Amino acid sequence: MIEKFIKNEESLKKWSRFKSNKLAVLSLLIILVSLFFSFTAEFWANSKPIYLKFRSKNYFPVFVNYHPSEFGENRTLVMNYRTLKLDKEGGDYILWPLIKWDPFESNKEVEVYPSEPSSDNWMGTDDRGRDILTRLLYGLRYSITFAVLVWLITFIVGTLVGGIMGYLGGRTDFWGQRIVEVLSTVPQFFLLIIIISIFQPTLLLLVILSSLFGWISISYYVRGEYLKNRKKEFVEAARALGAGNTRIFFKHLLPNSLSPIITFSPFVIAGNITALASLDYLGFGLTPPTPSWGELLNQAQKHFTEGWWLAAYPSLALFLTLTMLSLVGEGVRDAMDPKES
Repeated sequence: MIEKFIKNEESLKKWSRFKSNKLAVLSLLIILVSLFFSFTAEFWANSKPIYLKFRSKNYFPVFVNYHPSEFGENRTLVMNYRTLKLDKEGGDYILWPLIKWDPFESNKEVEVYPSEPSSDNWMGTDDRGRDILTRLLYGLRYSITFAVLVWLITFIVGTLVGGIMGYLGGRTDFWGQRIVEVLSTVPQFFLLIIIISIFQPTLLLLVILSSLFGWISISYYVRGEYLKNRKKEFVEAARALGAGNTRIFFKHLLPNSLSPIITFSPFVIAGNITALASLDYLGFGLTPPTPSWGELLNQAQKHFTEGWWLAAYPSLALFLTLTMLSLVGEGVRDAMDPKES
C-alpha cells in the first residue's frame, strides 16, 4: 500500500509539473483538437451533405451511400448532391459540411490548376484542382496514424530487446550490443527507399519497414535503465519473495524504467511525421491520390513560381505540428526530470 501511495504521489507531482508548463499544455490541447477535426473530417470537409431532407424523407449521405435512383437520377452511378434540385417550399432541406470538398474531388469551375485561394477554396487548389485545406485535414490523419504506429512498434521492440540485455547482462548483453551496433551502422533511410521502390507502398508496409531499425535508439536507454535498476532493493525483495524473472521483468523493472520511453515519445512521433513527409515528397510514400503533406510540397517545387500557396500552407501545417509536439516533449521531459522539485 505504501509503495502504491508513493507511486501515485510521484505521478501526481509529475502531472503537476507538466501542467505548470502552460505552453506545453496549450500545445497538447491544440494537437488534440486538430486530431479530433482530422479523424472526424467527413463532417467538416466532404462533397456529401451531412443531412438531407428530400420529398419528406430523411437521408444521411455522409454515413450511407445512396443510389442516385433514390433522388430520381438514372443517368449516373454516383450521386452529385450539388446538382440536386430542392423544393424548399415543400420542406426540402440540405445541411452541408463547412467545406464542400472531399480530398479527391477537383474543382471544375476554375480554369487553371493550381488555382489561388478563393471563397470556394480557402487555401487554393493543387495541380489537379483538389482543395488544399481538405487534403491537409485528411493528410494529418495519415501522418499521425503512421507516426503513432511506428512509435508503438519500435518502442515495444526496443523495450523488450533493451530490457532483456540489461536484465540478463553477461554474454547476452555483450553479444546483443554487438548485434545492435552492427544494425545501427546501416543507412536506414536509403535502405528504406530501396525496399519501398521494389514494392507497392501502402500505409501498413511503410509502418513495417520504418519499424525495422527504429527500435535501436530506444533499446540503448531501456538497457541502461534495466542495468541500473536490476540490483536495487525492490528487485532483491521481489526475488526473495519468490517472484520469477518474468514477473520481475514486467511488474517491477518495467514500470520503473519508463522514463526514457515517456520522455522521448513526442520527439519520436514528430520525427516519424517528418519521415513520412520526406518519403511522400520524394515519391516513395503513400500511393496517390492519398492525401499527403509531402506530396503537396512536391507539387510546390514543380509550381513554385505560380503557386505560392502550395508551399506556404503545407509547410506551415508541418511546422506548427512539429513545433507543438516538440513543446509537449519539452514539457514531458521537465515533468519526468527527478531534479525538478
